[in-house]
Amino acid sequence: MKQILLINDVVGYSHVGMVAMLPILTYLGHPTYNLPTALVSNTLDYGRFNVMETTEYMRGTIPVWRELGFRFDAVCTGLMFSEEQARLVSNYCSQLHADGTTIFVDPIMGDAGRLYNGITQRQVELMRDMVSVADLTFPNYTEACFLTGMPYRKEGMDWDEACRMLDAVVALGARSAVITSACVDGHSCVIGRRSDKPLSGFNQDLSEGLYFRLDYEEIPVLFHGTGDIFSAVLIGHLLNGETLKQSTQTAMTVVSNLIERNRDITDRCHGIPIERCLDLL
Repeated sequence: MKQILLINDVVGYSHVGMVAMLPILTYLGHPTYNLPTALVSNTLDYGRFNVMETTEYMRGTIPVWRELGFRFDAVCTGLMFSEEQARLVSNYCSQLHADGTTIFVDPIMGDAGRLYNGITQRQVELMRDMVSVADLTFPNYTEACFLTGMPYRKEGMDWDEACRMLDAVVALGARSAVITSACVDGHSCVIGRRSDKPLSGFNQDLSEGLYFRLDYEEIPVLFHGTGDIFSAVLIGHLLNGETLKQSTQTAMTVVSNLIERNRDITDRCHGIPIERCLDLL
């Protein structure tokens, strides 16, 4: 049982972000706490939304937690809404990591070759700083391109290029990396590179190869929040003792099964009702 802190946005009407991750991690046995980066009325795809950044709250909360001596076994960071937030969280994670906390970084910045609206190049640079203290980071292919400066290609990569991209992410300072939504040699897949040395936060099978590739069949159904579900399942199983490759495969299988069970839902912007599907974890 590991105490986990989630630093991410809270969406009022949708099973995405922290709302999707909390029930998964608690179901998997980990007491889970939160530091919201923003309160968001609903996902942006509805056309109308309201966002309240919580930078001031974060700025005041972190010193209080330090004074009270609150400790976490692991931290997972997600969407940042300003350069100040990214700087605050990067510094906080650096301090926690020095005290032995395992740091997971989901560098949420973009998709389909583009940065999300409002994400600046300065935030990309700050995200590189955050990745530098990560025991594991899991960008999607677009985010990996922005982190490493490698070109985004719609047709994807070959295996040698995929390994070079993983190496480039690790060269930023991350001890291990998983890249989602990749296309390698014409196949949809998730690729990963374990650390080349033991980590205190989770298991690694050092007898396995340094790199791995896990193929999957695309399901032509788009749900919001599946990336958050993937992250939560991956982290939960890692902290429960599975290796990086095993946990990645578990997370991929869970996401696939969740999409199949809920593919008839019409409002997919609302995300997957995870509380009704915990048996799939």
